[in-house]
Amino acid sequence: MSRARDIGIPFDGEPGPLNAITDVARIEVGHTTIIRGDGKLVVGRGPVRTGVTAILPRGRRDASPVFAGYFSLNGNGEMTGTAWIEESGLLTTPIMITNTHSVGVVRDAVIAWQVRRRKMTQPWSLPVVAETYDGLLNDIDGFHVTAEHAWSALNSARGGRVVEGCVGGGTGMIGYGWKGGIGTASRQLDRKSGGYTLGVLVQINCGRPTELTIAGVPVGKELRPGHDPFSTQELGSIIIVAATDAPLMPHQLKRIARRLTMGLARTGSVSGNGSGDLFIAFSTAKSVGGKRSDVESVKILRNSRMDPLFTAAVQATEEAIVNALVAARTMVGINGYRVEAIPRDRLADVMRK
Repeated sequence: MSRARDIGIPFDGEPGPLNAITDVARIEVGHTTIIRGDGKLVVGRGPVRTGVTAILPRGRRDASPVFAGYFSLNGNGEMTGTAWIEESGLLTTPIMITNTHSVGVVRDAVIAWQVRRRKMTQPWSLPVVAETYDGLLNDIDGFHVTAEHAWSALNSARGGRVVEGCVGGGTGMIGYGWKGGIGTASRQLDRKSGGYTLGVLVQINCGRPTELTIAGVPVGKELRPGHDPFSTQELGSIIIVAATDAPLMPHQLKRIARRLTMGLARTGSVSGNGSGDLFIAFSTAKSVGGKRSDVESVKILRNSRMDPLFTAAVQATEEAIVNALVAARTMVGINGYRVEAIPRDRLADVMRK
C-alpha cells in the first residue's frame, strides 16, 4: 500500500509511529469491503462497490464513554447520534462509516452488537453512523450492506496499521475526480507541548479536480483525470474523525472538530452545497469514573495550551486526505463507469516541479 510520504510528498509536523489514528492508544479500526459483479447496473444485483468502516474508541472490550465534540461544515449528509453528543458531550458507541443508503441498517446492527455484548451505557443506544455517497460506482439503491457486514467490521477491528484506499466505507468513493476512499494520519506532539498524540481518519468523496492542492502545490492545475464526475457541481462529501489522548472536555473537542475544516481547505475543497462535510473529535483520556458518582473528577488541558493540538489536527487531516488518494486504485463500477487512481509517478513529478 503506497502512502503520500512514500512518493516524497512533504508534510509539516511529526507523525506517530504508524502515522495513523491507531497511534492513539487502544483505538481499533475494522473494515468490511464488498466488491461484486461487473457490467450493466441491475438494481438489487449490482455491480456492488461499497462497505463499512468501524472505529472503536477504546477497543472492543471497553465500552466506557469518551468525551466528544461534533461539527458540521456543510450538512448535506448524515451522521446519526450527534444530538446526544451535543447534549451530553459523550460518545457512547463505535463510530461507523458507510454509504448514504446504508446508514439505517448499520445503525441497527450496532445496537444489536451492543445488546449481545451487554455494552450499553443506558437502556437505549444512539449509535454514530456517518455516510458519503458512492452511487456513481455502486448499486447504492440495491441495499447490499447488511447487519452481518457491520458486525464483521466491528469484530475485525484491530489496533496497528490501518488499511487505506478502496476499503470499507470508502470502497466506492471519489476524491477530487480521482479514486478516493479511506485515509489516515497522525501527529505526535513534543514533550514541551504535552507529548500528546492526535490521529485522524477520513472517508473522502469530495472536491473537484481543478481544486486539488497538495502540500501547497496546485496539483489540479496540471494533473486531471480523464473524466470529472463533479465538473459542474460539487456532489461529494467527506467524513473526518479525529482522536486524541489529550485530556479535553467536549467543548474543547468541538474546537478540534472545527479545525479539521482547515485541513480539508488545505487540499482545495470549498465545501459545496451538495457536500456533506461532517466532523467528530473524541478523547480517549479518562472521561468519567468507572463507579457511578454524583460528582466526577476529570483533568482538563488549559485552553491556552491547545494550539499544538489545533496545528496537529490541521496537519493530520491534510495528510490523511492525500493518503486516501495515493492508496486508492482505479475502479470500474456500474455500467462500466471508471474512476482512475491518481497517477503516483506523475503526481511526484508535479510536486518536484
